[in-house]
Amino acid sequence: MAVPSNPRYTVPGLSAKEGKQVIALLHMRLHALNDLALTLKHIHWNVVGPHFIAVHEMLDPQTTAVRGMADAAAERISALGGEPQGTPGVLVAERDWNDYSLGRADALAHLGALDLVYTGVITDHRSAASEAGSLDPVTEDLLIEHLRSLEQFQWFVRAHLENATGSLSTAGKRTEEQAAEAASPARRPTAKRPAKKRGTAKA
Repeated sequence: MAVPSNPRYTVPGLSAKEGKQVIALLHMRLHALNDLALTLKHIHWNVVGPHFIAVHEMLDPQTTAVRGMADAAAERISALGGEPQGTPGVLVAERDWNDYSLGRADALAHLGALDLVYTGVITDHRSAASEAGSLDPVTEDLLIEHLRSLEQFQWFVRAHLENATGSLSTAGKRTEEQAAEAASPARRPTAKRPAKKRGTAKA
């Protein structure tokens, strides 16, 4: 991860070293939020099927909120004396995850994969918030505020994947494709029926 050089100043109450540590935390959170916003819009454009309109319209407010989170993270980096990096090239070069893997697909498949995306973002956000807590309570508070919305958005997604007993169709899945297949009957491989024996032709 390429972290900007030592800031010339930071916020009162933090040392330059502490400021740099917090900037590094926010640097990757900014990448994750920018990536998430793009992924949400990609799904918004590519979702199909009976649940199209519900999912299509659910994702736009989430995209707008996540873009706001990215903006807040970038502005905090600047306030700490850092240089927020928001270009696509830097994001791709520094992230440690792959592009979202689904293209045009039915709503449940996308929601299954998106559940895993949210799990990754939320898990890393929680780790960053915990680390920031010992350095800068303002940044910790910012990340906690993000988490309130991110966890709510994942709840909205999971409501489509949960059955009446409270089990998630995506439970235990480790890849987006596995989660998509588990969530969507349309993506599950069709069991092959045994071929019928052909009758012997009578002379």
